[in-house]
Amino acid sequence: MFDLTGQVALVTGGSGVLGGAMAAGLLGAGAQVILLGRDESRLAAAVEMLAANDPERRSRLLAIPADVTDRESLAGASRTLRDSAGRLDILVNAAGGNRPAATASPGQSFFGLPADALRETIDLNLMGTILPCQVLGQLMDAERGGSIVNVSSMAASRPLTRVVAYGAAKAAIENFTRWLAVYLAKEIGPTIRVNAIAPGFFIGEQNRALLLDPATGALTARGSAIIEHTPMGRFGEPADLVGTVLWLASAAAAFVTGVVVPVDGGFSAFGGV
Repeated sequence: MFDLTGQVALVTGGSGVLGGAMAAGLLGAGAQVILLGRDESRLAAAVEMLAANDPERRSRLLAIPADVTDRESLAGASRTLRDSAGRLDILVNAAGGNRPAATASPGQSFFGLPADALRETIDLNLMGTILPCQVLGQLMDAERGGSIVNVSSMAASRPLTRVVAYGAAKAAIENFTRWLAVYLAKEIGPTIRVNAIAPGFFIGEQNRALLLDPATGALTARGSAIIEHTPMGRFGEPADLVGTVLWLASAAAAFVTGVVVPVDGGFSAFGGV
């Protein structure tokens, strides 16, 4: 039911920590996996890491450099994908992130946040999800079916302090996910599904200094507050996302569309008391 042998999957942000973990899961389930990202050297390194010196795994991996916020760049990636694989069955929109200049950090007033930083954060997360769905989603065949998995965040449903543009963009992704699920099912075909995952708190390079003290590795005040509000009492590991992504991508979720699945250790269920 969860076997993806013969399926073609593309992961935007595939050279990142979370995108790479999702790509590894798809590869392990038998899919041909395409990594898409802006940095060619990081893409090449990700391919080698995922291949793990296994020629068979390496034969099912392809890296395509492209910018998810640029339609023409994505159109070029679409042509490369069409020439190499002929179609697309699974699209995982994992590209995203926050920008420090778009964050209302201590000492930085919301009223002074620069518009260009806010726009860049919203473009990367929201338009960086919508545009791949527009451009790459056209390669999905309604007869064969397909699955789009977007990536939201706890910042979408539980507004977090400081990350104003990031949270707004992720909330919009959840709305867009539901809208596109209905549109594709009614206008294109019910076998093309659209869902999202909403990760809880995972430590990455962008937020490490916010959550862990750089000198000691101890939790910061913000990190402690997050753990206190996460019933499972820990940060997420990248591999924690894989099972949910495989479920949504596979035939196991054939009657599931338009949902957002938290992968958060219970953060969204906890009222704080």
